[in-house]
Amino acid sequence: MDTKRIGRRIKAFRKLKGYTQIKFAKKLSLSLSRLGAIERGTLEASDELLSDIADFLGIDKKEITLEGKETEQNEDISTE
Repeated sequence: MDTKRIGRRIKAFRKLKGYTQIKFAKKLSLSLSRLGAIERGTLEASDELLSDIADFLGIDKKEITLEGKETEQNEDISTE
């Protein structure tokens, strides 16, 4: 997993939903420093935590990890 990209996406979705880091960390029962490290991409989030984040934000986990996006793009290119 690209931890920096995932961290940027978590931060973007968090902000889009209107949560500060402090409120978001409390909701997820994380320390502020751990959430910050995940958002900066210096700490990798577990699959369970990614699922919790996605559930809390009301999005699919694939929106954070972009799983399957590269495959879809390659299929689009090959059918042109």
